[in-house]
Amino acid sequence: MLVFLGIFLYSWLREPRRLINGILFSMFFGVFLVWLAVLIFNTDNEVFITFMGLLFLALVGVILLTLIMGWALLLWNAAIVWKRESHTLANMLTLFLALFLIAIWAFNLLNTSRFLPAWLNVLLGAIPTIGTYLVFCSYNFLLNVLLYQFVPRNYRQDYLIVLGAGLIDGHKVSRLLGSRIDRALVYAKKQEKKGRPLPKIVFSGGQGADEQLPEAKAMADYAVAHGWPAELVLLEDKSKNTLQNMAFSKEIIAADFGSEQEPRIKFFTNNYHTFRAGLYAKMANLKANGVGSKVRLYFLPNALIREFVAVFLLNKRRHMIVISAILVITLFATIITVISH
Repeated sequence: MLVFLGIFLYSWLREPRRLINGILFSMFFGVFLVWLAVLIFNTDNEVFITFMGLLFLALVGVILLTLIMGWALLLWNAAIVWKRESHTLANMLTLFLALFLIAIWAFNLLNTSRFLPAWLNVLLGAIPTIGTYLVFCSYNFLLNVLLYQFVPRNYRQDYLIVLGAGLIDGHKVSRLLGSRIDRALVYAKKQEKKGRPLPKIVFSGGQGADEQLPEAKAMADYAVAHGWPAELVLLEDKSKNTLQNMAFSKEIIAADFGSEQEPRIKFFTNNYHTFRAGLYAKMANLKANGVGSKVRLYFLPNALIREFVAVFLLNKRRHMIVISAILVITLFATIITVISH
């Protein structure tokens, strides 16, 4: 168990922006559960063993019930989002996923496989296999998002990067964007309280087609209005996406820092977005990890689905290889079934 824990911690602390960390943690946690079970049974205390067994079964039951009733939970969340947020496609992802799960349930209930030829049933067997793979990918992604929230803060930063988001009415900082700025200001003030210099803040975000000014300028105005010194503000107002946020901010910091030493940097965004933003920072060769601001709980399911899809597409070549392998194996099985009949 300690060996698995050591491998995970070494990988995670060295580079938390890797999807393999979720797999390594799962391996450690699986070994930990086995070790814990052996330890419990070795106590020879029947009452304690029975209690822990019932507790374990209760936890498994809750997990299974959540999975089985996932479609209902998603519909409930979709209704809340519909009531409280704008009716955009991005805010309807839990509804679409719920309808998809209901469709699969109805398809299985009808048991249409009995009407299909054997070879077609074998071919359709690839669907649950691919579905299982996607479930594993989503589980690993969610685990990495959770683990990333615990990356050490280390209040010794030279620069903080605040990632932009759309402006309300083309000029006002939204509550979502404001929470990112507020989180960076709190972090900077805490660093100062620890007796270290205030960092400079890079506000990163270009001007969209429907915006009256660059997001960076609106963010800087918001920060200054909340007491942040204007001389500690840097603007990156050309970026159009998160990768450009990281790459362009890196250039501005390099020009401002003026030292051969590597500057210490943290970036700030909403908590659900920190892991994917970290992947983009890695792609931009920016040595920086993120700190996330909290969002309302009901907002997380839609946001996490969007994040998963985006991260999945970042690694689409790897996923296409796996899915293609599943399809090829299934095709061979189908051919063998046809020949045998």
